[in-house]
Amino acid sequence: MDYTIVDTLLDVRKKKIEPFCEERLNSGTNAYEIINEMTEGLREIGEGYREIYFDAELMVSGWNAKKTLQILKPLLQEEVKVEMQDTVGKVVIGTVKGDVHDIGKEIVNIMLSAEGFKVIDLGTDVEKEKYAEAVREAGADILAMSALLTTTREYLAEVIQYFRVEGLGVKIMIGGAAVSKEYAEEIGADTYGKDAVDAVRKAKELLGK
Repeated sequence: MDYTIVDTLLDVRKKKIEPFCEERLNSGTNAYEIINEMTEGLREIGEGYREIYFDAELMVSGWNAKKTLQILKPLLQEEVKVEMQDTVGKVVIGTVKGDVHDIGKEIVNIMLSAEGFKVIDLGTDVEKEKYAEAVREAGADILAMSALLTTTREYLAEVIQYFRVEGLGVKIMIGGAAVSKEYAEEIGADTYGKDAVDAVRKAKELLGK
């Protein structure tokens, strides 16, 4: 296989994803490592948005990333399987307004669920009002938001400000390729999840588990 991860994500014919995953799995790479590799590719594409890559490329890469998750999801669930336990807490999760990438969010969802959290997934392109409505209805302990693109990460700060005005005291965790620990502190998030494993750990810490 002589094409890169970015080539795979940008394949408009959508023919490279399955052999890519098959080759990686056959070489002994586990599902979570493959997802990390795909995330790095998405990050590279996101960083080049509006200069090298445009909306069409983002749509194609998003489709191919979702296809990867469909292929690997059963393996991911097997790798993080734990015995059923009482609910640790409730988490509302979603990708922010303007961002339609959800592969990272899906992985966090799987791993939080496996660790006993009840997860309410709002999907992608989520507006602040929808976050607030879901948090209220679920009585959520944590709001988890992600942003892949630097052009959408400012909306994280807008949501946090909105929650303050609305008086919603839910703990807020952010993640995604466009953000960092420093950015989380800057906008007033309670914590930052570097990846899915870290997100689970931080969620437990927020609830004192």
